[in-house]
Amino acid sequence: MECLGAILASVVAETCRGLCSGAQTTMFRSNTKTLDRELERLKKMQSKVKENLNILGNQEKSLKPKLMIWLRKVEENVSIGEMILEKRSSCAILVSDKSVAVLEEMKRLEEQGHELLIETSVVESSTERVELVLGPSFHPQTKAKEILDKIKDSLRKKNVQKIGVWGMGGVGKTTLVRTLNNELLKKAATQQFALVAWVTVSKDFDLKKIQMAIAMRMGITFTIEEREDIGKAIHNRLAKLRSFLLILDDVWKPIDLDSLGIPSASEGFTDFKVVLTSRRLEVCQQMMTDENIKVGCLQEKEAWELFCHNAGELANSDEVKHLAKDVSRECGGLPLAIITIGRTLRGKRQVEVWKHALNMLKSSAPSMDTEEKIFGTLKLSYDFLQDKTKDCFLFCALFPEDFSIKVTELIMHWIVEGFLDEQQPYEDLMNEGVTLVDRLKDSCLLEEGDSDDTVKMHDVVRDFAIWIMSPPNEGCHSRLPDHVVECVETSVLLLQKNSRLKEVPHGFLQAFPNLRILDLNGVRIRTLPDSVLNLHNLRSLVLRNCKSLRNLPSLESLVKLQILDLHESAIKELPRGFEALISLRYILLSNTHQLQSIPAGTFLGLSSLEVLDMSGSGYRWGFKGQEREGQATLEEVTCLPHLQFLAIKLLHVLSFSYEFNSLIKRLRTFQLLFSPILLASPHATGKGCLAISDVNLSEASIGWLLVHVTSLCLMHSEGLNAMFKNLVTKSKISFVAVKSLSLHQCPNLSFSGGYKAKLDLFPNLEELSLVNVNLKSVGELNDFLGLRFEKLKLLHVFDCRQLKNLFSYKTLAGSLRNLEEIKVESCRILEELFKFPSTPVRVSTESLLPNLRIVEVPEDDLDWLIDVPPSRWGLAHAPPPPFP
Repeated sequence: MECLGAILASVVAETCRGLCSGAQTTMFRSNTKTLDRELERLKKMQSKVKENLNILGNQEKSLKPKLMIWLRKVEENVSIGEMILEKRSSCAILVSDKSVAVLEEMKRLEEQGHELLIETSVVESSTERVELVLGPSFHPQTKAKEILDKIKDSLRKKNVQKIGVWGMGGVGKTTLVRTLNNELLKKAATQQFALVAWVTVSKDFDLKKIQMAIAMRMGITFTIEEREDIGKAIHNRLAKLRSFLLILDDVWKPIDLDSLGIPSASEGFTDFKVVLTSRRLEVCQQMMTDENIKVGCLQEKEAWELFCHNAGELANSDEVKHLAKDVSRECGGLPLAIITIGRTLRGKRQVEVWKHALNMLKSSAPSMDTEEKIFGTLKLSYDFLQDKTKDCFLFCALFPEDFSIKVTELIMHWIVEGFLDEQQPYEDLMNEGVTLVDRLKDSCLLEEGDSDDTVKMHDVVRDFAIWIMSPPNEGCHSRLPDHVVECVETSVLLLQKNSRLKEVPHGFLQAFPNLRILDLNGVRIRTLPDSVLNLHNLRSLVLRNCKSLRNLPSLESLVKLQILDLHESAIKELPRGFEALISLRYILLSNTHQLQSIPAGTFLGLSSLEVLDMSGSGYRWGFKGQEREGQATLEEVTCLPHLQFLAIKLLHVLSFSYEFNSLIKRLRTFQLLFSPILLASPHATGKGCLAISDVNLSEASIGWLLVHVTSLCLMHSEGLNAMFKNLVTKSKISFVAVKSLSLHQCPNLSFSGGYKAKLDLFPNLEELSLVNVNLKSVGELNDFLGLRFEKLKLLHVFDCRQLKNLFSYKTLAGSLRNLEEIKVESCRILEELFKFPSTPVRVSTESLLPNLRIVEVPEDDLDWLIDVPPSRWGLAHAPPPPFP
């Protein structure tokens, strides 16, 4: 100890001389904090190694000397570190190179301590760090390797403890994590975990069985009494390890890891990781996974490679290759199906066998072998759904193969079929429907469709659903029979997208007396037969995109009808008996350009109506006294008690009443178009869209309405200067709801009105679109409307022929920090995007426009650009010169 004391005194004295003399010094405060922190970490490691040394007893005599030497070095460095920290107050704020060397030695000793803990933990448990898990590894394919690399990367992240690997049954989740386990086995001596445990959970989850599996993996033995608290024993044993990986395969329900006995990151065990596989993303989310990795189906090329790997060289032979390719495609990229079918056909040289296999795969009734090996897997996923979700899932199989189903239409069908509680408000029903769609997508029973807001069924999944329902597989072509055998139980008839279908015979509909849904979307019929009146249970009549449809028979007997979809039909007036449809909740008359007549009183009795969509319709509504004689007025709409969505065209911009104002306040969404001509409503943003076109606004007072508007579009209108002056000078409030402003074809709008706005008229504006507007700089709107552009994200400027620049440097430097996209086109005299003062200014784009992602400016329109990196301004040529 005297020797050690002399060494310590010497080191500290040298350190303090360095500190106080100022020779060869660096800043001290940050280093002392680091030293203090490292000292505490080393002490904790010292304590753990001492515990393991005591546990070893007389075992592993070769290991004990290592531990003793390491502990002695740690004691010396801990003493030196503590003495340095004690003297720091008298040694100013500087630290010598000698004390830095002490800090580095502490870090090295801590790393050695980790390695010693691994060695002692393996000896203690008398088990291998990683055990082999029997079973096939994945075929070496790019996609599988990428997913495996993602899992490995996640395991290396300090802030990730739980990783979810999810995907449909048979897609290869188990194979992936098995491969992960066995690769760790190959590198057992160098991989990061002191112990890796694999447990198969399965559908019949039992906490005790999982605990016993983990305990056995760790070599823990129990008495009968101790088995009552296995979790505690697991926790205590694991707490002595530096790191641990638990792989839970085939999880069907959320598992409480605390009850299982797994130490958590909140306890400081950040190197304890859990990888779980599940068919449902929801399970991963409920277990609060930090990262979720989806395992999807294979692309055609990789599917073919996997098929050939399992089917053998014969699949590439001249005799069967064309059939083998089709068989591989029919497996739909599902690895389990590919492997099963490939191995079934391995060595089969008869062409007839391959043809038979292809026919079986194309049919909706698979063979027993296929059922057991593939559909049996899918059936487990299906059985796990709630009854309501099962019905919704099976309904999707009624749509054609590879059909992208619009989510809103699908939910509408679910509603009228009674799968959802139709007593709920429209928005609540849609929310529930979207939730069910997401649940089916998370279970891999539905997938994303070909366009936004659509879903579709994987072919294999659809075949499985049809197998569950086992309906006749009869297609409908270009002609329907005039009479068929009565189908009393049929409730859904989907004939959509039969573009060659021109007629529905009178006798055909008589065969379906209990029909609830009739979908004729996109067919070319001109009318419906009178037999539609006999469908007394009909809830949904979809005639969407029937562009040849001119008229309809009376609908007065369809008193249970809830949905009537006539979007983009050619009707000129509403059908007779419309006013008797007292159960109607959703009327879709959008893009009915030829609709000119709605008789007075038509809507008075439709008290259940929630959605009236007439965006792009030819009919224009007016208040009483303004309407055309005998036509419905807006008063009929304002008195509908359950209306939530309204999209209509109005006759006059001054159409206003107290009742209308009250209606606007309680609507959840509205689109209003004031225009004397036929015009489709512009794109709506947020709750309320107001568009005004071809109207003189000089005497208009729309401030009361702008309070509720989120998207304002002004097109081809006169009197804008007078209207804006009225808003700026008389409004005492800003219109905070407006997030989108469009000024289109307003060449007479002048920005020199002689007044200056006292407040920002639209302070929350996120999108600004200017088309053929007479202004020299977008910044002119600052004075004209008080716009500060502080929330602006998108700026679109088109055909503004007087425009010389977008903004001045003053505006750029102070207001545009949220701007993400700039699109400029056909602005012929544009000189520069941003106008800078004559004095040179050295600034970077990143500091002035930190969120700018895209700048779209045709090269022909602009010869000079600010130095935005090409990755952020979307142009192909080299960067322009920097700011002058």
